[in-house]
Amino acid sequence: MAIELDHVIVSARDQLAAARQLAGILGVPWSEHRSGPFSPVYVNAGLTVDFINDDSRFPIQHLCFRVSDREFDEIFGRFREAGIPYRSHPHGPPDMRVNTQFGGRMVYWSEPDGHTWEILTVSYARRS
Repeated sequence: MAIELDHVIVSARDQLAAARQLAGILGVPWSEHRSGPFSPVYVNAGLTVDFINDDSRFPIQHLCFRVSDREFDEIFGRFREAGIPYRSHPHGPPDMRVNTQFGGRMVYWSEPDGHTWEILTVSYARRS
């Protein structure tokens, strides 16, 4: 059996708002509560992002979603329509640009708790 990532838990100050925002941007379903104290975002049939309320100081996380060109256009359109600032690199201020450096398209944005989200069409992590 191949090893696949099933779910990841992401700390949030307001798990409902964080789950609602990510699900809305990605265009996928979510739930206020499912198993335990989590607000899950059902990214696809094999991956769930579980948000959990956390009042402690937590590290900023970075999650990247590889998508098709059509999905990129749809997702990119949704967060532009929502007025969410974006950037072409993982860190730094929003430059409202799309990175095409690795043969595809990628863009980054941060949600209110500071976590960095990324969508890309070509994986630079798996380049030969």
